[in-house]
Amino acid sequence: MKNTFLKIWGSGLLAALVGWVGPGGAAMAQDYPNKPIRLVAPFAPAGATDILGRIIAERLATTYGQSMVVDNKPGASGHLGAQIVAKAPGDGYTLLVGTIGIHAAYASYRKLAYSPATELQPVMIIGEAPNLVLVPANSPYKTFADFLADAKANPGKINYASAGPGSSVHMVTALFELASGTRLNHVPYKGSGPALIDLIGGQVQVMFDNMSSGMPHVQGGKLRALAVTGPRRDPRFPDVPTIAEAGVPGYSGTSWFTLAAPSTMPAPLVDKLNKDVQRVLASPDVVARYDKLGINYTPNTPAEAAAFFKSETTKWSRVIEAAKLQLD
Repeated sequence: MKNTFLKIWGSGLLAALVGWVGPGGAAMAQDYPNKPIRLVAPFAPAGATDILGRIIAERLATTYGQSMVVDNKPGASGHLGAQIVAKAPGDGYTLLVGTIGIHAAYASYRKLAYSPATELQPVMIIGEAPNLVLVPANSPYKTFADFLADAKANPGKINYASAGPGSSVHMVTALFELASGTRLNHVPYKGSGPALIDLIGGQVQVMFDNMSSGMPHVQGGKLRALAVTGPRRDPRFPDVPTIAEAGVPGYSGTSWFTLAAPSTMPAPLVDKLNKDVQRVLASPDVVARYDKLGINYTPNTPAEAAAFFKSETTKWSRVIEAAKLQLD
């Protein structure tokens, strides 16, 4: 935050600094929004970030009486889209649907052209869910134990898909490899949507995908769920064991998603957005839709989200270091 202040002061924009910390920021929040809003989803369509972004955009557009356009900007495991938002003005008209890979697992990239920790700030955490360990419906793996046995017997020979290097899908799989002592072959995509197409087609053998994007294909009979990655069974799949239950004691990893903004956005505007989105996520139709997608949501403030970012960054940085996951 200190760097942000120095940049603003050094450029001579004293008025912008006063607005950030003083009554100008409150006035900006009171007048917001008065034009269309761009919500960057940094992965390909049909993945979890895209799905959640569209739910929020649709409801906020109605609330605000302004259009809210979801702009898919896949690339660099979400960092391409995140950088666009980080470098945008902090006026609330360019926002981000964020992920673990952007906010907590960025240590896997050493040459990013922006700083996720200092140039982005959380508005809130908009959802969290375990991932599903998925295989094609005709896969020889009938249980997670089948998959685990083959992974141990044939290191490096099983291809797994992810939404991109450093994505939440990649990270929970890397955590599994570390915890189980196995080695899989990583096949990254530009989002869960295209990865799931190849998984269904048998081009890859397994994927630890987000619940929201993977679950419909299980329900449609195209994929089989072998396990869930969270600490407990999911009520939507009561017969599907956790990875810990199925042979890797102590394993637990979930995906979470955020609404984020440039770090220069004034606190009053961040607070307004937080409260407005909380109301959206508490509406009965969104609660029902979240349940159908397998997404869990607990109301949280920007400060609580920031503290969570910090703890998760510590966790995933340890995984990155232990697994030597340097991606550039």
